Amino acid sequence: MKLRLQIVFFTLLSIPAAMTTAADTAHGKTLTQQHCTACHGNNVYTRDNRRVSTLAGLEQQVRRCELSLGLKWFDEDVNDVTAYLNESFYKF
Repeated sequence: MKLRLQIVFFTLLSIPAAMTTAADTAHGKTLTQQHCTACHGNNVYTRDNRRVSTLAGLEQQVRRCELSLGLKWFDEDVNDVTAYLNESFYKF
């Protein structure tokens, strides 16, 4: 029983935060248009040599950008942007 609980616990830890709550992709799109594409456009998401290769990596990149812009988003905002970008461009 204890081993089973440990497996469940570690499995839950490995799920990116963007997948643990229902995301509002419309809100994510709005935040992306207001803050992200104003800086670099959509081309960064569609280029051949993009850096992001996993959903967890996408969430990390969204957090890095949010931090560098000093936006102070809530986790839900990061989740919404991650979900929007994944749904629209990355398709992980």
